[in-house]
This record gives sequence, C-alpha cells and structure tokens, in this order.
Amino acid sequence: MLIDTHTHLYLPEFDADGGYNAVERAIDAGVSRMIFPNVDLGTVQPMRELHARYPQNTYIAMGLHPTEIGEDWTDALAAIKSEFDTNIADYVAVGEVGIDLYWDKRYCEQQMCALEQQVRWAADAEMPVIIHCREGLDQTLEVLQAFPSVRGVMHSFGGTPKDVERVRKVVDFYFGINGIVTFKNCNVRESLPAIRLDRLLLETDSPYLAPVPHRGKRNESAYLVHTAAHIADCLGLTKEAVASATASNAEILFRI
Repeated sequence: MLIDTHTHLYLPEFDADGGYNAVERAIDAGVSRMIFPNVDLGTVQPMRELHARYPQNTYIAMGLHPTEIGEDWTDALAAIKSEFDTNIADYVAVGEVGIDLYWDKRYCEQQMCALEQQVRWAADAEMPVIIHCREGLDQTLEVLQAFPSVRGVMHSFGGTPKDVERVRKVVDFYFGINGIVTFKNCNVRESLPAIRLDRLLLETDSPYLAPVPHRGKRNESAYLVHTAAHIADCLGLTKEAVASATASNAEILFRI
C-alpha cells in the first residue's frame, strides 16, 4: 500500500467531481492514504470537505503557502493560525509552508518571517512541518537552524546530494520525491542514495508534475505507482520494498 504524502486533490482542477473520483482511482491503484496540505484561505473549506468524505484514507495539514505571502500576509496568516488552533486535532502537520523565490523575490523577508512563525507552530504542537523550497534553500535553512529538533519533510525535493547534506547539517528531515524523478533530464535520481530509503517519502503534488508516462497531463494520486516503480528501479529494489519503507516513513513522521 502506497501513501501519497503530498497531494491537492481538492483544488479547482478537480472541480468536475470534487476530487471524489480522483480519490477513488488512487485507492483502486493501491494508494490507500493521502495527505492534503493547505495552500491559502480559499482552499481550507474544499480541503476539509474532501477529507470529511474520506476520513479513513486522507489526512490534512494547515499552513499558508509561500507564494501567498503578499501585502496582507499578516492578516491571512492570522486567519490560518485561527483555523489551526480551533481544529488542531484534525491536522497531522503544518504545511505547505516555506520559501519560493522563483516567481517573485520581493517578499523574501516576509516569506522568511511567515515561515518562522509557522515552524514555531509545528514545534509548539510537536507536529512535523511540510516545507516548500524553490530557489530559497539558503533562506529556508536560515530559518530552520533556530529549530534543530523540529520534524519535517522537504517537499518536492529536486536538489543535489550536496543539498541533502546541507539540510541534514541543520535538521534531520525526510525528503519528498515526486514525478520529477521520472523526467529524462532530472538529476534528483543522483540524490536518492544520499537520501537513503529510511528518509524517503513518496508524493505526487497533484495536480502538478505528473510522472512519465503521464507527463504534461493533470497529475493525480493514482499516478504515484509510476514514481514508486521508477525509484525502485533506480535503487535496485522491488516496488514492494519501496512501498513498504516509504509507507512506514510516512507513518512515523506524520504519526498516522
């Protein structure tokens, strides 16, 4: 049984069926459990509604995505914090949070401040944190160094073996690998031995980053089977071994 540790089946891309069919296809494909990280204020309700329909197969995390940090970020973060505090028993992690300087570098300082606050939520609640990091590893590690004991995952990791070691010098995190590992020119395959099987998590980041043979299409959790098979091939392991180890890792990190 596979666990998709990062999927957004509640987003508008799945509005035709409210994400229900995508969840059913995932379960049928052997992806028995899925974790939904929040994005912004507008995604809280649809995320919670889809989770409520599949409480045995899905889990939810609460946070404010770094690309949502703008002029009014303090108000948005306060509203997210209120939701987190009010329904804290419903959540298994703080996320998706982090640093994203790919599209816009103007709010770097604000993103770092928001990340620090949200990592503190996780530390105080003894929950893991789901980190989004795009062209912001220096800034992310600068924030995380103040929380050496916090648990978490570097979501959608695409870095080098050197990046793996840089992260490990600061925090003992897991690394989420998704469909990009199947892309022809992706170098993250070289990082798999450095990550090691005991710190590897599988994810899709649906509806984005569909793996080969579905690249270019809307991604969904059912496609996790392709990523798992590709990683197994890269590491010279069976698909069953990868599924078992990564599922165990997810259970340990998220306490599910």
